[in-house]
Amino acid sequence: MQQLIARHKTAISRTELSRPIKLAIADGVLSQECTLFDYGCGLGDDLRMLSAIGFAASGWDPVHRPADPLRPAKVVNLGYVVNVIEKPAERQEALRRAWDIAEDLLIVSARMNMDSRALRASSDFADGLVTSRGTFQKFFDQQELRNLIDSCLGVTSVPAAPGIFYVFRQDEARAAFMASRYRRRVAAPRITRSEELFRQHEDLLSPLIAFVGDRGRLPADDELANVQAVRDVFGSPRKAFRIVLRVTDRERWDEVARERAEDLLIYLALARFDQRPAYGKLPPALQRDVKEFFSTYIAACNEADEVLLSLGKPGVVDLACQVSKFGKSMPEALYVHESALGSLSTILRLYEGCARGYIGRVEGANIIKLHRSAPKITYLTYPDFEADPHPSLASAVTVNLQTFRIESRDYRGYKNPPILHRKEAFVAESHPLRQKF
Repeated sequence: MQQLIARHKTAISRTELSRPIKLAIADGVLSQECTLFDYGCGLGDDLRMLSAIGFAASGWDPVHRPADPLRPAKVVNLGYVVNVIEKPAERQEALRRAWDIAEDLLIVSARMNMDSRALRASSDFADGLVTSRGTFQKFFDQQELRNLIDSCLGVTSVPAAPGIFYVFRQDEARAAFMASRYRRRVAAPRITRSEELFRQHEDLLSPLIAFVGDRGRLPADDELANVQAVRDVFGSPRKAFRIVLRVTDRERWDEVARERAEDLLIYLALARFDQRPAYGKLPPALQRDVKEFFSTYIAACNEADEVLLSLGKPGVVDLACQVSKFGKSMPEALYVHESALGSLSTILRLYEGCARGYIGRVEGANIIKLHRSAPKITYLTYPDFEADPHPSLASAVTVNLQTFRIESRDYRGYKNPPILHRKEAFVAESHPLRQKF
């Protein structure tokens, strides 16, 4: 039976970047400033396309590039490799070899159980299947793949998407990424009044405004690139920000600080599931955030635990859905557009965050269904949401927060797929197309 396995046939030709690479770029963990090594690069299409857009990328493959050396790189991609290896010991060896050359980040991806439906002719072999082409495929569920990575490498991986995980070399980098996942994008308050001193030094004050808008607090000296120039003109960043307050809405700045404190609280609550890092393992910026908003790390964690535990109390989620100012409320669930997630209450953001912390980002999903009577979150994909007045449902992925089972359903072959009505109900009032909807 061993002769049936034809690993060289698993490499496929791509016309666009693979899912793990596209996701890493979108998440900001792979940039042109990083070197990339693709371990098991197949035909090398990712390398070719990355090089064409300015990335420093190289790779190795046992069939197509066996002579190329294994090179350490900031980011290493192990893309859809472990699922085509029929021997468990070899899967672990591939993981370890890829991890050995990853300086900052290892990206691991594999095919999921829900992908097996597309496989027609196949026969059981070992812990997977042999396809009609003679290739081996092992299909994982989300937790099974994570367990393989974590137990083999002695790490705590981060779910990036179904079947895709990030493994950070440094605890600080992992914490920074996880915290950024729950930080909303908010614009700094607009300039509402004219002030001569501000107008004279607007360019000098711009980095300070951007920082406070991003973190909700004043920067330390090492967090502001032009701090000396600010000191020369205003005496200190605090005094400089007083000028900003004169020409903007002070209450809006207070709101930014409250929002950043809430974002940090949600991160700390969800971090409990993956062994919340010690205070000293947090990036310096997060340590300063904790001091600014909660005084002590113990106080911040206690408050986070209290909010997290409240999710399990009867009726808490249901009531939060009922009184939500955003989304379309139905008897069984609250439906919200992805752009409105940050506008939900802390309870509902945390509720959805429990699912996202397990599954990562569901690509293409733009409507989130928050179930009211059962602990489940469903990610719905409507490809033509913005253009079509009544878009059709393409797919749905449901995460059960009790069993952590993932169910998926594809509606693209249906003659009468579910249709979305009243799109304006799903978005926040600030959505740029709400009036059109």
